[in-house]
Amino acid sequence: MNTPTRIAAFALGLAAVFGGAVGVGATVGPVGPSDPPAPAHDAGGQTGAGHGDGDGGHATRIGPAEAPGGLQVTQDGYTLALADAVAPAGAATPVAFEVLGPDGSPVTAYATDHDVDLHLVAVRRDLSGYQHVHPELGPDGVWRADLALEPGSWRLFADFAPGADGANRILGADLAVAGSYEPRPLPAPAAVAEVDGYTVVLSGELTPGEESDLTLSVSRDGAPVTDLQPYLGAYGHLVALRDGDLAYLHVHPAEADDGTSAAPGPHVRFTTTAPSAGTYRLFLDFKHGDVVRTAEFTVHTDASEEHGP
Repeated sequence: MNTPTRIAAFALGLAAVFGGAVGVGATVGPVGPSDPPAPAHDAGGQTGAGHGDGDGGHATRIGPAEAPGGLQVTQDGYTLALADAVAPAGAATPVAFEVLGPDGSPVTAYATDHDVDLHLVAVRRDLSGYQHVHPELGPDGVWRADLALEPGSWRLFADFAPGADGANRILGADLAVAGSYEPRPLPAPAAVAEVDGYTVVLSGELTPGEESDLTLSVSRDGAPVTDLQPYLGAYGHLVALRDGDLAYLHVHPAEADDGTSAAPGPHVRFTTTAPSAGTYRLFLDFKHGDVVRTAEFTVHTDASEEHGP
């Protein structure tokens, strides 16, 4: 075993020993009630970082004054509580968690958003292994899902809106997966991604502190794909994670310029705002041929481009 691997394995062993403390440090914020609840959805979308309007036609817009999602384990009294902070590696590792409400009880009533009550995103802290799944809620208030987990430190994001107020929240918690590993280097920035024979081209600039338009164009064997299938009520789902702290943005396609519903490809347009300069990893989920695929991009934004306060 080489030195970096031994160091990583030792660090992960410490994470396992102190697993109960994982995710409750400064990067995720204090545990317990905090700010007042955010406003509920209005007819045009929502506030904060999360899903767009339920019909899939509006983009989520995240202003520079709003904190990114996923950095806290607790928000507005809601807490993401993992059943275990340590998990074994495996292709289908069971993971269980609760969303605890302000009264400390598991939340069992949710506002359905894009056909589901809760989105779970999992990614290793080196931004590899991305997964977007939809766990099942048991009558006991426990969410359960199987994840493909390699050794390392993982971040789990729960994206949901409690039925009590309908306000979207994104909570994050750390999960340590036992075993020896070396973090993977982040892929270099590129505007083209290949996945399962599909080519996805990213155009537009992600400008920190300023609303940005991003267009992702899907083709296969050189031919534009014009029959993308709806996936959770939209033709594409985009998650952006900031390298380092894994601040989370989740957006959905914008309407066409004339206000009509977006076409089913080849172009899927998004509107969002990066909260700061830095390096981001973008993950586009799209459905075609009854299969959901994920195209991945690395995007770098320079501090000199920042226009926010």
